Amino acid sequence: MSVAIIINPISGGAGPAAGRARAEFAATAISGHGEQADVLVTERPGHARDLARAAVARGARIVLGWGGDGTINEIAGALAFGPVPIGIVPAGSGNGLARELGVDRRPERAIAEAIAARARPIDLGELGGRLFANVAGIGFDAFVASRFGEPGNRRRGLLKYAEITLKALWTYRSVQYRIEAPTGLTTPHALLVTLANSAQFGNGARIAPGARIDDGLLDLVIVEERSRWLTLCQLPRLFNGTADRIAGRTVQQVDQAVIESERPMVFHVDGEAITGGTRLTARVHSAALQIAVR
Repeated sequence: MSVAIIINPISGGAGPAAGRARAEFAATAISGHGEQADVLVTERPGHARDLARAAVARGARIVLGWGGDGTINEIAGALAFGPVPIGIVPAGSGNGLARELGVDRRPERAIAEAIAARARPIDLGELGGRLFANVAGIGFDAFVASRFGEPGNRRRGLLKYAEITLKALWTYRSVQYRIEAPTGLTTPHALLVTLANSAQFGNGARIAPGARIDDGLLDLVIVEERSRWLTLCQLPRLFNGTADRIAGRTVQQVDQAVIESERPMVFHVDGEAITGGTRLTARVHSAALQIAVR
């Protein structure tokens, strides 16, 4: 049996040269632990999902993802509802799930800890028919994700993401939604509607501090905008632990929900933007993924 590692060569703003260096490093690190290394490098969106399925078919005992939340999303989708665990080597713009799980940002430590870890189950969420491990959403964050993922955007990394976010703060307009959940029906005019399996978007921005990845529930976070100026003033609350004091923010713990809008909605799953219809269904899949973390 092998330890497969799937490397996104451009995650976090890196390039092809970094991809080759990561592949060489991974092969040496895994072999150094007495394991057979199966090193794979992605070439296109969706490739990590295909590589993960092929690695499992070849008998991999664990599949590590070296990349950001998008790479982890693809691998998690391939491993979902099966016995083979995922490990994380964080190298993305946000690394939301890795940060929340306390994964070491040093590749050598992340690899070593994943190989040695005893796998445990975590939940997966689903929105619009797409699985997610960390956070999914509709509204402002999906708008930013769509701009970040445009084919014309050749720059990656945190700085580019921050640049797009700042521009969007002046142009994005809130939308009216109809949200039906076990807790009741709401019709908010919202800046964003987030479904959080984990607590944060990434980079320490904790939109749902109470979210837990193994409680069988999603935190449905709705932020109704009072004014754009107030939104700007409240951004620091995502980073200083006071998200619960954001004006217009409500949280419901749900196992399912239906979100509707008059116009087709752009949504994202772990940062990947998708164009959906006027009705999106969300649900949680309890203990759907095995994950190897310390």
